[in-house]
Amino acid sequence: MLQQYFIELGEGYGDIYELVELMKTNQNRLHRTFIFSSNTNRGQAISLAAAFQPAQDSNFMPIYICREGIKQVDDKKSKRRVLFENAAEEVGQEPICIELKHSSEFADHRLFYQYITGILRLNHLVPPLQ
Repeated sequence: MLQQYFIELGEGYGDIYELVELMKTNQNRLHRTFIFSSNTNRGQAISLAAAFQPAQDSNFMPIYICREGIKQVDDKKSKRRVLFENAAEEVGQEPICIELKHSSEFADHRLFYQYITGILRLNHLVPPLQ
């Protein structure tokens, strides 16, 4: 049974570079890229994520994420978001933007990731459970 799992990289600038490097070195497995945004009282919290096809015969579909580490106050995109968008374009992807509830609205981060997985499956952005 194919399962999608979120792997948190962190929220810092260096973590975005790690995500970009994963996208470039594994571009043959890259499934989709995502920009998740959540409204907060201080603007938007942006999460960047990349989903990869399972390796060989495994049933594990990793989704690497930098969760809510980018704050966006106005329409101006941050350097980290631009870096991610440019890297996605280099590997033939256009990030899909999705507005979500903020992770603080969930009792546990696992529930937050189940919520996102459900949204991605319902919109056919990742494969359903098989």
